[in-house]
Amino acid sequence: MTENPAHSALWPAPLASGAIHATVPVPGSKSVTNRALVLAALAAEPGWLRRPLRSRDTLLMAGALRALGVGIEETVSSSSSATGANGAGEAWRIIPSGLHGPATVDVGNAGTVMRFLPPVATLANGDVRFDGDPRSYERPLNGVIDALRGLGARIDDDGRGALPMTVRGGGALEGGQIEIDASSSSQFVSALLLSAPRFNQGVEVRHVGGRLPSMPHIRMTVDMLRAVGAQVDSPESGGEPNVWRVTPGALLGRDLVIEPDLSNAQPFLAAALITGGRVTIPDWPERTTQPGDALREIFTEMGGSCELTEQGLTFTGSGAIHGIDVDLGEVGELTPGIAAVAALADSPSTLRGVAHLRLHETDRLAALTKEINELGGDVTETADGLHIRPRRLHGGIFHTYHDHRMATAGAIIGLAVKDVQIENVATTAKTLPDFPGLWTDMLGARSN
Repeated sequence: MTENPAHSALWPAPLASGAIHATVPVPGSKSVTNRALVLAALAAEPGWLRRPLRSRDTLLMAGALRALGVGIEETVSSSSSATGANGAGEAWRIIPSGLHGPATVDVGNAGTVMRFLPPVATLANGDVRFDGDPRSYERPLNGVIDALRGLGARIDDDGRGALPMTVRGGGALEGGQIEIDASSSSQFVSALLLSAPRFNQGVEVRHVGGRLPSMPHIRMTVDMLRAVGAQVDSPESGGEPNVWRVTPGALLGRDLVIEPDLSNAQPFLAAALITGGRVTIPDWPERTTQPGDALREIFTEMGGSCELTEQGLTFTGSGAIHGIDVDLGEVGELTPGIAAVAALADSPSTLRGVAHLRLHETDRLAALTKEINELGGDVTETADGLHIRPRRLHGGIFHTYHDHRMATAGAIIGLAVKDVQIENVATTAKTLPDFPGLWTDMLGARSN
């Protein structure tokens, strides 16, 4: 594979000259966009996604569904009801059709694509080959593969339990009851639930492993299934703990407006906290299943305050950054940004419940430890997280390991530490298009 020059380029992280005061429109949620694409592709009628996120992960999902025969038409609307901070009026019309192979799916390094689409592929007529970036071969997929086999699918993976692999689509899947260990990724559960209404018997998924991480993402899946007409029994609705049941049935086409990605709002809120400034994120939802909503509580405890209005969320820093002892098991994707802020705090922090981050885009716990320590920090890995003792940091290269959240973590530190250079900041395009532009626009809005 030829190395992309952007991967080795160094981006000088801008240093804040004073308190930041800015409004930052954040593009749509990757998690919502990719779930919505799958559900729309499996629906019995066309649907619309408005203000979808256009990033590497979502374009990979759209491209994969097109390869399976789904129609996706992209338009830009001038209607005020379809415009806003979160997508400039872009809309995608999803036209379901008979899923078919042969097809090849490029998953890149997108967990949602590599895990959500194999169940969809079992419903296709023909073989569907899955391949992706080298790192995708190392990410756990056995939970989905083993479960689909237990539900009647034929999958060739040469016993790896990982990519590359081929799903021998038979046009239908029997479904039924299955036990899985999803302790390494909640996406194993979501993957089975999303396609379950199209299985002959639906599905009963029973998690039998250790602690299930990122529960908000499973609640997001359940809520979105119900919104398109699926019948779902879940622990939150009075069902058994760690058991989800989906009844077979037709899915409705929806006209869905995608929420802004609250996890991608993290670096901008962190900027207000670090500089003692104020940042507003427009269109922050009053109710959401996105894990990023936890930032309101976490960053307030670390030294800021927030106000949620009809215009959005305004976060204000106090000029002080406090350490935190917090269990991030349900919101693990927020760990890199919180670790970056904690490295600049006035007291130690302990981040717990995130052992599963060792299996994400990179081993995030090892990567954060190495990169912060090489800037003069004092970070220690624990069995399930990080212990961070703030130290005076200095400039240097912050490596990203092709991980978008590592890149934004480095940018956060660079606000307060001179001469930090981010290697491969372009990797942020995975979920946040033009992060460098948004970052420099925020800094240029008003610093004083």
